Amino acid sequence: MHAFAQQDARKRQSGGLDQLVRRFAHGAASLAIGASLLIASQAFASGTEQLKAFVAQVHSARGTFVQQEVRAPSKAQSASGALPTMGANKPTTSSGSFTFARPGKFIWQYEKPYSQLLQADGDKLYVYDKDLNQVTVRTLGNALGASPAAILFGSNDLDKNFTLHDAGVKAGIDWLELTPKAKDTQFERVGIGFKDGNLEAMELHDVFGNVTLLTFSNIQKNPQLPADTFKFTVPKGADVING
Repeated sequence: MHAFAQQDARKRQSGGLDQLVRRFAHGAASLAIGASLLIASQAFASGTEQLKAFVAQVHSARGTFVQQEVRAPSKAQSASGALPTMGANKPTTSSGSFTFARPGKFIWQYEKPYSQLLQADGDKLYVYDKDLNQVTVRTLGNALGASPAAILFGSNDLDKNFTLHDAGVKAGIDWLELTPKAKDTQFERVGIGFKDGNLEAMELHDVFGNVTLLTFSNIQKNPQLPADTFKFTVPKGADVING
């Protein structure tokens, strides 16, 4: 029974990324990002301009993250108000590290409370559960560019896939909202906050009333990455499942 409880907890932990990655791999949507990433030295007039500068300038990055799964705010709240008002329920929190190179290559390593690895090489997505010694392999597909994950992992053609509009300023942070143009997405909107050219927060609101928040630290933008950084090697003795 304890093993089943741990497995269920690991699934909840990875839900903010693995569940979303599965959705865009099948033509739907995914992901969230935040916190203190310097994208330019100049001042920007709006959250929309800052997002476009981030996508144009940051081709790869690495750092650490904290992920929270929280209850959706009330309908009266916009993206600019969701972060400070998370609802009465205590968020489910996990943390780890990440590396990405757009488009479609990333390493997302959960370290707490359970170890789990999600890695994509631009073609395949590998999900490795260390405790179960199990690897699930999926085709990444061509849906990345039409999903919220494209903001971090995809190309820079945001206007093709999203409707962008500024959402005002709250606590000194410039907010914008992105609404997917695709009709089959399971996300209603994506909120992103910037301050002085720094990416402060990003939040995903899905159609089921859930919100995924990630905050990032120790960010390095456009680092030199070895050519084999995103090549996945199946751990010795691991079971491989093609999903």
